[in-house]
Amino acid sequence: MPSILYPATVSTAANSLGGFQAELTDIITNLPIEGATVTIAATSAPERILQELRSDSAGFTPLVELPAPPVEFSLTPSNVRPYSEYIVTLSAPGYEPIRISGAEILATVTAKQRVQLLPSDPVLAGTEEEFVIPDHTLYGSYPPKIVEAEIKEANASGEIVLDEVVIPEFVVVHDGTPNNSRARNYTVPYRDYIKNVASSEIYATWPEATIYANILAIQSFTLNRVYTEWYRSRGYDFTITSSTAFDHKWIPERNIYDTIDAAVDNVFNNYLSRPNVKQPILTQYCDGRQVRCPGLMTQWGSKDLGEQGYTPIQILRNFYGNNMYINSTEQISGIPASYPGAALRVGSTGNSVRTIQEQLNVISNAYPAIPKIAADGVFGDGTQEAVRTFQRVFGLTPDGVVGFNTWYKISAIYVAVSRIAEYS
Repeated sequence: MPSILYPATVSTAANSLGGFQAELTDIITNLPIEGATVTIAATSAPERILQELRSDSAGFTPLVELPAPPVEFSLTPSNVRPYSEYIVTLSAPGYEPIRISGAEILATVTAKQRVQLLPSDPVLAGTEEEFVIPDHTLYGSYPPKIVEAEIKEANASGEIVLDEVVIPEFVVVHDGTPNNSRARNYTVPYRDYIKNVASSEIYATWPEATIYANILAIQSFTLNRVYTEWYRSRGYDFTITSSTAFDHKWIPERNIYDTIDAAVDNVFNNYLSRPNVKQPILTQYCDGRQVRCPGLMTQWGSKDLGEQGYTPIQILRNFYGNNMYINSTEQISGIPASYPGAALRVGSTGNSVRTIQEQLNVISNAYPAIPKIAADGVFGDGTQEAVRTFQRVFGLTPDGVVGFNTWYKISAIYVAVSRIAEYS
């Protein structure tokens, strides 16, 4: 259970609390880290520990609530910071500690702090690495996007190089402008990248349709960079940058939010397209308050439309035109098998069931709460219980049904933990 060392000092009205939960894994093996210590302090009083948490056998800390400004501040443009900032320190025996300054807590939603710790290095001798989270893009000041053509034309240099739209397993993010040779490159799982950008560029308290519309725009833009190999074809060694002038804001070690986390997992293989155009559309946007961008989506405008009951595609077409469509691809790198197209449940049989059973058995080696099951290709009560346990561990609806979201979550965790053998 969490230990509250100091009481909250601001309003604790129902809509003035935000959730927080950390998940810790080993950066090399991807195994969960049990018994890690996570402390939380307000940035205004870093010496006062508000919460001290311990991670369980699955690497998760308990879910706790922290004071945040009223949710209304994130629903209307203003000069008031709509989130609270905290200092989160994560440590575990045998690992190098990490300190995150400026973790953002929004009211009514849960911030998920997913961190991979590096095993102790005698040379580093327990040196604490610090990450400072800058202002959210809707609150701070950032360079506006340099507008480009939304469709890239192939030419003699071969800028369009992929035959199909492929969801990459990883993207390489250059943490700076393209020409900043001192900026660090980060290799980031594709879905984690999208979740990070969305958490950095929109508020997770916005209407669900608005969140989906913005995620689809972010994904389509990113997949255009992947499809065209925009930077690599120009001699760079990365996929995309963290500069808002060129791409999207991505921030190392920032927390993501539960509403965005779930939405990305539901639509991560989708992108936006126009008739007779094979490549994903480079869907650019601006906030619509500090920066104007005629003909493009504005984030605050998309929020208003979501509140009016517009669907995600209606929001997108309002800004980009009626010939914008949501497309999808089954080409997903790093996944052992694609989703079979229909949910698996009690009574299902066949190779897809066997695939899930085999993957769950491998995952259970790292997450022993998940029971071992017979990999017989028959979805019975034992498989249902294993699926439910997996869903509970990873924050999914524990219905025991393997739908799109659960299938790819199982696949992602399986790929991560099965790579342990590469290091043993």
